[in-house]
Amino acid sequence: MRVLITGAGGLVGRAVSEHCAAREDDVLTYDHRSLDITNVALVTATIDKQLPDVVINCAAWTDVDGCEFDHARSIAVNAQGPENLATASRKVGATLITISTDYVFDGTKKGFYTQRDDPNPKSSYGAAKLAGEQRSQQAFARTVVVRTGFIFGPGGTNFLSTVVERGMRGESMKAISDAWGTPTYAPHLAVRLRELAERDLPGVFHVVNSGDGASFEGFTRAALRAAGCDETKVETVTMESLHRPAPRPANSRLRCLLSEAIGLEPLPNWEDALQEYVASQKRAEMAAQS
Repeated sequence: MRVLITGAGGLVGRAVSEHCAAREDDVLTYDHRSLDITNVALVTATIDKQLPDVVINCAAWTDVDGCEFDHARSIAVNAQGPENLATASRKVGATLITISTDYVFDGTKKGFYTQRDDPNPKSSYGAAKLAGEQRSQQAFARTVVVRTGFIFGPGGTNFLSTVVERGMRGESMKAISDAWGTPTYAPHLAVRLRELAERDLPGVFHVVNSGDGASFEGFTRAALRAAGCDETKVETVTMESLHRPAPRPANSRLRCLLSEAIGLEPLPNWEDALQEYVASQKRAEMAAQS
């Protein structure tokens, strides 16, 4: 399979690139410097030249607070970008998979959000990502939208990805106790993205690790326990106490209604994925010390 990956320099992009290469796909990787997805002419020329079988869009502007202050940039990257990729993919007959977010929901639901729930984003980021879903699907019927969230993995710079490393250094950290999601291990997400590429079934999929989900605090404490680190270094805080510019959903846990129907098994439990991640981090630390 010939796979073109945008946002290949990010956490998910790297995981997808590594997984597809391991499956002996013909992998074409582009970071934001080599392919600006807001540049419609460049996107069209690149996809016309490379003629991929599938385009996996991992490019996004994920600075939630930054998006609140720069709505135009958020729309350009998170909404217009996927539409540009969809239009170019349609022209060459390539499936498009574009990654969206759990932040398209308002967080007021008590249980898991499924595809039956109506999106109602509260932030500029969430609104732009929802627009990206809609624009890409309208531009190209063979678009696969993957909603995910609470992503962690090797090389990530977001809070969940750095907890173990910070714990190993003995750092103190604040963890939010009243915001819940479904942790998602980037390498497992990468596997599912490629499986969806093989099936080529358009629609909206929720892709997260299985389990009941966790708060940021719950994930942090589980990660520190798994790594054998000191939990007393964790300070419990609330979302409101941080006074962040952009509103976040208090509950953005996801569950998919379609995956098993098309023969896809649930991803491993997030706590098992966390154990796998901790083991990889310890191996990396040992290799760095040797």
